[in-house]
Amino acid sequence: MNGKVEINVDGKTFPCPVVVGSEGEVGIDISDFRSQSGCITLDPGYGNTGACKSAITFIDGEEGILRAELNLDEIAEGKFDLDVAGHYARPDIFRLTVNEEP
Repeated sequence: MNGKVEINVDGKTFPCPVVVGSEGEVGIDISDFRSQSGCITLDPGYGNTGACKSAITFIDGEEGILRAELNLDEIAEGKFDLDVAGHYARPDIFRLTVNEEP
């Protein structure tokens, strides 16, 4: 869906693009509204506001659900990466020792 919504404040019109969310819901992109108008928007409880624009997540504020698409192969590969700075949070399963003898 391509389109725009115009918000009128004190006789000045501010166009905002219309977007379609991951669940097919229609939304109004107000990301530039404050910088253009000097106005903020109010959404008590954050129930009608999309928190972010993402290709992999969906946040359902009404149900309190966060869904994400994860590639389990990438997660497994990441576990084999060596942290050369030694910042592992599990010293019980990994210990880095350095032999400083010549």
